[in-house]
Amino acid sequence: MGDDGIPVERLVFVLIGLQLPRLLHSLSGRSLKQLFWHGALISCATIVVRIAWVFASTNVLRLISASLRKSDPYPTWQNVAIVAWTGIRGVVSLAAALAVPLMLSDGSPFPGRDYILFITFCVILATLVLQGLSLPTVIRRLGVVDDGLANVEERTARLKANEAALAYLGEVDSQFPPDIVERLRAEYDHRIRQLEVCASTSGDRTDGLIAPSYQRLQQDALDVERL
Repeated sequence: MGDDGIPVERLVFVLIGLQLPRLLHSLSGRSLKQLFWHGALISCATIVVRIAWVFASTNVLRLISASLRKSDPYPTWQNVAIVAWTGIRGVVSLAAALAVPLMLSDGSPFPGRDYILFITFCVILATLVLQGLSLPTVIRRLGVVDDGLANVEERTARLKANEAALAYLGEVDSQFPPDIVERLRAEYDHRIRQLEVCASTSGDRTDGLIAPSYQRLQQDALDVERL
């Protein structure tokens, strides 16, 4: 997202919209059908190369490294396919194309710059529209579901962080007023109990970290503050 709150994807489309008429005018000597055919071919090549690279790198690295196979076993091909299909081009590709200089050192126009920009626009649009819009369908067709591992890792990290903070309070309790230390200790004890209960009852879910009634009361209090 940009500094003014505008998503980067929108900025990409704005830049494409501003530049595309000028590019088509400068490339008027070429067949429009041929230009779009080149854009489609290179877009397809970009997608196919990424898919091949993701599958090759995923399997080859584990094939040559026993330690990697042990620490990070082979993922399912469906998960690899999802990663391969999410090779959506955007602001980075556009920035790279726009970074091509306008002129050479002798002052002559950079050859093929407008053609490079046009092809880049085609690749960006093809990947955003084709891959971006089809991603939910691809995920459903491949039967990929959330395994909850990210939630478990997040909960474990939160638990360790809260335990470390609680241990720190035990070391500095003589440096601060006892009521402040005790209040913080009670808060961290409550967080740790919530995390432990969530781990034992909800498995891979995190929606049990805070009781619904507590969330509702907290939201009501925030609403009163805003009045």
